[in-house]
Amino acid sequence: MSSRDELRDGQIVLPRFDAAAVFGIAVAVALVHIATNNRYGFHRDELQFLSDARHLDWGFVSYPPLTPFLEYLSLKLFGLSMVGLRLFSVLAQALVLVLTGLMTYQFGGKRLAQVTAVLAVALSPLPLFEGTEFQYTSFDYLWWVLCAYFVVRLLGTEDRRWWLAIGGAVGAGSMTKYTIGVLALGILCGFALTQRRYLLRNWMFVCGCGLAVCLALPNLVWQAHHGFVSYQFLRSIHERDIGWGRTRGFVWKQFVVCTNVYATPLWIAGLVSCWRSPRYRPVALMYLVPFAVLFLGNGIFYYLGAAYPMLFASGAPVCERWLASLSTRWRYSVRAIFFAALLGAGAYSYALVLPLASSGPLLRFALARNGDLREEFGWDDLVRTVAAIRDTLPADRRVDFGVVVGNYGEQGAIEILDPAYHLPPPISMTNSAWLRGYSVPPPSTLIVVGFSRKEAEAAFTGCRLAGHNGNGAGVENEESRYHPDIFLCGGPIQPWPEFWKEHQQFG
Repeated sequence: MSSRDELRDGQIVLPRFDAAAVFGIAVAVALVHIATNNRYGFHRDELQFLSDARHLDWGFVSYPPLTPFLEYLSLKLFGLSMVGLRLFSVLAQALVLVLTGLMTYQFGGKRLAQVTAVLAVALSPLPLFEGTEFQYTSFDYLWWVLCAYFVVRLLGTEDRRWWLAIGGAVGAGSMTKYTIGVLALGILCGFALTQRRYLLRNWMFVCGCGLAVCLALPNLVWQAHHGFVSYQFLRSIHERDIGWGRTRGFVWKQFVVCTNVYATPLWIAGLVSCWRSPRYRPVALMYLVPFAVLFLGNGIFYYLGAAYPMLFASGAPVCERWLASLSTRWRYSVRAIFFAALLGAGAYSYALVLPLASSGPLLRFALARNGDLREEFGWDDLVRTVAAIRDTLPADRRVDFGVVVGNYGEQGAIEILDPAYHLPPPISMTNSAWLRGYSVPPPSTLIVVGFSRKEAEAAFTGCRLAGHNGNGAGVENEESRYHPDIFLCGGPIQPWPEFWKEHQQFG
């Protein structure tokens, strides 16, 4: 942004970007993640990514192809290492912190504002969580923040070439998670409905849109070849989430999960200041439009989480200037109270979200309140139990047996973990595994995991209880609570083709 442009918008000349402070915070947070990310085990969702990474394609039922591809690269680089496999998520969140600092600088924030905005993100529960596991939401979060940074640069410089960067980020986001479309709508509305609409009337905007479409095209072709199965998946999952109550609390969770509750004044100030600024009003609509779409559409609260770094970045300079107007005593008092509250809430979030301890009070505290951490226990136990049941079979039946699983966590565990047991590839009807089908000829003896007795007896012949599914740590989670029994069965009651056709599952 030039000095002339800043003065025309009533802004001061940009201060120095405090790279040492911003990068220092990002590196510190990354090191905390690296030090703790091998504490328990793989999460259920990570096991699905690991499985899909072995079957690369231009699309998958439950998400676009970029995240499994990154997992594939991680496997090639680090092998089956939790720290290595989660490193891309850690780097993505570290980059989010740096981009937040850069946006704060672009909004005219000095060192205090830059540090405050970056800490507000680093000490918020949702962005903290995104660095603890390998999730597609981690990279979706990055693309949203990167889009916001590019838009801020476009608004500040009026250099239309930034449309190419925006289009590239939207295209990459479309290959990560489809909710990037909500942000794209917010960007279009932000420009079309404000005085900055003239920035749309140029070839760079058209080229940016073309780049986004080109990047998304391979997945669109895959969807067309598979009957747009991801739309069926998303509709099914959305109905499930509403039924389970996962869409409730959308508004209040913006304050206590998506952001640090004591950082609320920052992002509120950012939203108001952007709305009042003719130059930056599109940024306000980049938040308000997705908020309205997701709220009215019963979206889950975290879908909007990545919209807050840009508001922290725009709000921190406003608060910095307000503090400068106070007397010295009040200035230091307000700063001390704010940072004490921010750090206190952040410490609570770190204890809640991160796997800080392998035993003791911190472990019990986290497991009692964090269902995601509980889902990291028991997968190795499951594989060992299934292998032990296999070993009880007579030699002639071991040659012709298979493992049927009820969800993608069990599928990934059987397929990926403990290869020394030499279990066959699991038979799964969930998400993309259903598209891969079953072995031919199909097995006649089945170890059935993830089914209740009623479900197993309704689907397969001659079922008997063969073992129990739990974990040595005694942690109650979805597997131990809802799928405690493992059965030994014959083939399905229906012929395999009919059984397969009727048992497609989304999860």
